[in-house]
Amino acid sequence: MAPSVDGPVRPATVAAAPSARVPPYSEEAERGVLGSALQDAGRVIDLCLARGLGGEAFYLAPHRRLFEAMRGMVEEQRPVDLLTVGQRLQDLGDLEACGGREYLETLLDSTPTAAHAEYYIELVESKHLLRSIIDRSRAAIDACYAGEEDSREILNRAEEAILSVGERYAPEIPRWGDLVRGAMARIEHVLQNPGQLAGLSTGYRSLDAVLWGMQPSNMIILAARPSMGKTSLGMNIVEHVATGGNVATGQGDRTPHAVGVFSLEMSREDLVRRMVFSRARVPMQSLQNGYLSRKQHGDLAQAADALMKAPIYLDDTAGLSAPELRARARRMRKSADIRLLVVDYLQMLSYPALAREGRQREVSAISASLKAMAKELGIPVLVLSQLSRAPETRDKSAIPKLSDLRDSGSIEQDADVVCLLRRPCRNKHDPHFEDKTLAIVDVAKHRNGPVRQIDMNFEEEFTRFEDRAHGPVDADAFGEDSPGGFDE
Repeated sequence: MAPSVDGPVRPATVAAAPSARVPPYSEEAERGVLGSALQDAGRVIDLCLARGLGGEAFYLAPHRRLFEAMRGMVEEQRPVDLLTVGQRLQDLGDLEACGGREYLETLLDSTPTAAHAEYYIELVESKHLLRSIIDRSRAAIDACYAGEEDSREILNRAEEAILSVGERYAPEIPRWGDLVRGAMARIEHVLQNPGQLAGLSTGYRSLDAVLWGMQPSNMIILAARPSMGKTSLGMNIVEHVATGGNVATGQGDRTPHAVGVFSLEMSREDLVRRMVFSRARVPMQSLQNGYLSRKQHGDLAQAADALMKAPIYLDDTAGLSAPELRARARRMRKSADIRLLVVDYLQMLSYPALAREGRQREVSAISASLKAMAKELGIPVLVLSQLSRAPETRDKSAIPKLSDLRDSGSIEQDADVVCLLRRPCRNKHDPHFEDKTLAIVDVAKHRNGPVRQIDMNFEEEFTRFEDRAHGPVDADAFGEDSPGGFDE
């Protein structure tokens, strides 16, 4: 039976309830963050700072001191490991308060890998958010019981306090007028600089004319069946961006831009060797045959010299998950100011948290994560992707469609641009089968522009794509009479 509302209330019950409650926190999650930081401090501390987490996010005082010590070491670019952190705490007089060196060893032993750091950080952030809400709510409750202020004043202050918690975790929304003003400034800039691209040049006139360059915050999918050359085209674009343009045509802005590359399939050695031979226009078969002419050797040396100066940051770690890739990309953007990110390729990524829900659900999460990463970093992200076997089984033409993107339809939905690459010489039923150099890039989706097919040359022995020699590309050719129109 429920107690009577009018009956006596025992003070002990009212007084004991709040004091008996322990504020929400997760000691395991806090230990997980600190143990991960002892293994990979740069990445873990950067992840914490990106989410606005400082020492105050840790409930236990020893953990707060330990986190702040490691954060200071990272900011000072000092090495972080078991010995250096122990010495730092000892210098600060906090070693015993943090449990001594034995506790540091326990943290390291209880966290076998730093791969799950982002999960631990999310838990610590969630508990800190709850404690922040409780603290501000308790202040409002105390003010209400005190009855010393006007009720509306207490309400206003309580609203401000709660909203201040949300502002910490939510980005500031810009004013609409500022957004319109910025859009008009970009329009005026284009009008005053006719022919200048709005985004990064790919190094190909025909492709730039359709895409208007690779736009910031866009996720661009380059998809093909195996062995069609998608990695070659992707790395050719990397070369052009990082060296300031296409040496063959002069297409580009002449300014080298830093590029980040995640190669989940090929090793860094294979990828670099391919880029050197491709730029030098020397067949790799020559090296395998054990013979290079003097000219070929000179061309390789010249290509290597140019590529050594290119600001390319290559990560060939196998088996990366989408959250791990996003964290590493965030660090690349911060430390190297990369202007383009290339992922080769999407189906090699994983998303462990959703692995049990089926591959389609997992790929959907990967695609959404890559799109969110492009928006967060504010740069174009070029993602290579596999196509399913559907084109080969549908009809003899084997022309790919958007629906052929492998594993998930969400890739098509999330992408801003989808380019489908095919080579007619690989299909004996294609009317252009005899043209061994023809490669067709079908811009099948373009959120902010026209869709059309682009003919290119692919020199297979050099693994190199070039524009087809049809004269200069006229941007007006992609106007009202352009086939395909604009993508909705």
